[in-house]
Amino acid sequence: MKISQIYSFLDELSPFELQESWDNSGLLLGDFNQEVKKIVLSIDVDEELIDSMDNDTLLITHHPIIFGGLKQLEFNKYPANLIQKMIQKNISNIAMHTNFDITHLNDYVVKEILGYKISNKDGFITYFDVDIEFDEFAKKISSVFGLPHAKCVKGAKSLKKVALTTGSGCSLIKNVKADCFLTGDVKYHDAMEAKSINLSLIDIGHFESERFFSQILHPYLKNLGLEAIIASSKNPFTYI
Repeated sequence: MKISQIYSFLDELSPFELQESWDNSGLLLGDFNQEVKKIVLSIDVDEELIDSMDNDTLLITHHPIIFGGLKQLEFNKYPANLIQKMIQKNISNIAMHTNFDITHLNDYVVKEILGYKISNKDGFITYFDVDIEFDEFAKKISSVFGLPHAKCVKGAKSLKKVALTTGSGCSLIKNVKADCFLTGDVKYHDAMEAKSINLSLIDIGHFESERFFSQILHPYLKNLGLEAIIASSKNPFTYI
């Protein structure tokens, strides 16, 4: 199957036009007319993954390897060092980032991973109702996402409505209408902002909250008649 056919299918599944203005989802490496022999799914691109892949493979990732405009390609620096290897092995790359967040990833995490029903959605924020004490909920969250601890800002003791944005969603704090917000990459000043408006925050990790990308997409490709391999994605962070 040609990359153009696969791209069209992915675009119907999760339209690339839904991506944020700063994002760079779509075909990042390759030729729409190229025939694909294998497909690999992964949250990220790293050297170990590229080395393990066969030539002429289509790699579908969540995170784009190219975010901003590239002014030079120095092959001893990121991301040019990875791009060089990919070109040498004729590895193509399609990224499905914020478009996939809004159509699939956030909802999947709420329903399938946390086990709650979605009450409503507001763009990249997915809401669900709970009836639980904050401390108990925080322990549940750290357990579900495999976190070594729950990094929190504690507001209300009892929670009724929770909001979730996978990945890095703290720029949305002002728009959250809930008792607690679950997202990743929580920084000091995000915590201060949340505390000032009595919004509870739990940092669910960037990798930890988005690592389900491949298992969500895989069944759709299988239904199309395409066999895809789910790569063993690794968290770049180590907890000691």
